[in-house]
Amino acid sequence: MVARRVFTLRTVRMARLAARLATGLSLIALAACGSSARPGLALSGSGGVSYPGINCAPFARELSGIALYGDAASWWDNAEGVYVRASRPVLGSALVFQREQRLPDGHVSVVSRLVAPRQILVTQANWVPSTLNEDQLVVDVSERNDWTEVRVWWPPVGQLGSHAYPTYGFIQPPIPATHDELQRTTQVAATIALTSKTGRPPPRARQLAGGG
Repeated sequence: MVARRVFTLRTVRMARLAARLATGLSLIALAACGSSARPGLALSGSGGVSYPGINCAPFARELSGIALYGDAASWWDNAEGVYVRASRPVLGSALVFQREQRLPDGHVSVVSRLVAPRQILVTQANWVPSTLNEDQLVVDVSERNDWTEVRVWWPPVGQLGSHAYPTYGFIQPPIPATHDELQRTTQVAATIALTSKTGRPPPRARQLAGGG
């Protein structure tokens, strides 16, 4: 009986420790999202590919072909009059996250699949620090069904995150994309995003990958 109680206490303590660790890793990762350089540690078990130093905005620019620059959150205002902004996703569009405590520079990801009216998959960089993740689930949890608040898959724990993030909406790409085109372009886009550190070169990953 005593041994069983000791085992139970140890199990509870281990569960609490694991929960605290998961929370800590989540906060570290989300603080690293944005377009300013914040080298991070690629977490094991993230289900992604390690790209030390990669940031969301340069990668999303190359993958989507949307020629916007600056912090991820600034994309929405900068797109006015240049690109179509919408409250519904299309393949290859950029989902723009607002600034908040966990995302001081915002975040931007690229829609890679349409799953259901309130579910999409995205390909994104630096949601997990210095990691590229493909086809990650994002769910619309907004009251008005307009994609202004979402929950995002958190790869290190293999489940949907509990935090709801405010978003602006979707910026449509200049050239429509298919899932195969986006998949073929992903590694090229990541490489260019890491090597283009100065100036404002136009996006060219899809052209180099043969995707338009």
